[in-house]
Amino acid sequence: MSKLYILGTGNAMVTKCFNTCFTITNENGDHILIDTGGGNTILSQLEKLNISTSKIKALFISHTHNDHITGISWIVRIIALQMNKGTYVDSFSIYGEDSVLDACRTICNLTLGKKFTKYFDDRIKFIPVSNNSSINILNNSFTFFDINSTKLKQFGFKVVTQSGTSLCFLGDEPYKDSLKDYAKGVDFLMHEAFCLYEERNLFNPYEKHHSTVKEACEHSVALNSKNLILIHTEDKNIKHRKEYYTAEANYFCVCNVIVPNDLEIIDLDE
Repeated sequence: MSKLYILGTGNAMVTKCFNTCFTITNENGDHILIDTGGGNTILSQLEKLNISTSKIKALFISHTHNDHITGISWIVRIIALQMNKGTYVDSFSIYGEDSVLDACRTICNLTLGKKFTKYFDDRIKFIPVSNNSSINILNNSFTFFDINSTKLKQFGFKVVTQSGTSLCFLGDEPYKDSLKDYAKGVDFLMHEAFCLYEERNLFNPYEKHHSTVKEACEHSVALNSKNLILIHTEDKNIKHRKEYYTAEANYFCVCNVIVPNDLEIIDLDE
C-alpha cells in the first residue's frame, strides 16, 4: 500500500515546522525521499516517523534552493555510514537534473570525508533526469518534467504507484498550463500555497513567484484532480494553519483538500 510520509510542510524561512519534503513508500516499506530540507532536521523527522534510513532506497531533488537540497549531506552521510557497517545492503540512487546532481556532489565533497564519498558512482549513484523522462523507481512509474520555473531550473514529477494511484508534484511554484498533460485528472495534486488569499497583502506571494490557497484551488478545479494537497506554506499561525487553510480552500475548491502538518501520513490507495 503506497503512502506519503510528510516530513515537512513549510517554505524556506519557516521556524515552527520543517521545510517541505516527504517520502513515497511502496508495498514493501521501501521509501523514495523527495527533497531533503535545509539541514539535519531531516534525520529527526525521519526518526519521528519511524523511517529507517536503511529503507530509503532513492532520492529526488527538485532544485538547488537551500531549503530543498542542503539536507543531502546528512542523508548521504548516514547511508554511507551504514554501507561502511554492512547494514545498508543495496545501492542508493539520487535523481535530479544535471545542475542539481552537480550541486549534490559539490555539497557532499565539501562537507563529508572520503570514507563517505568513496561510494559515489559505485553504490551511491547519480542518475540524471530530463524533461519528460520516465523511470521506474521501486515499482512506481515516475515521469519527470521541467516546471518552467521563473527563478531557477526546477523539476517536478507525475508518479503512478504500483496500485495505479496517480500523483503530480508541481514543485514550489504555481501550476503552469504547459504542465497540463502531467497534472490533468490525477488522484492527488501537490500544489504550493504560500499563504491564504486573504493574507496576500501581508505575505506578498506573487512577487515571490508563489500562489495562495485560492490559486491552488482554482488550478485543482481546472485540472479535475480528486485530491489537493497544499504544501510549502508560511508558518506564522501554525497552530491554526490546517483549520484556516482548509476553510479557505473549501470556499474555492470542490475536491477533497488536504492541509497536512509535519509528520502526517497520507494513504494514497484509499
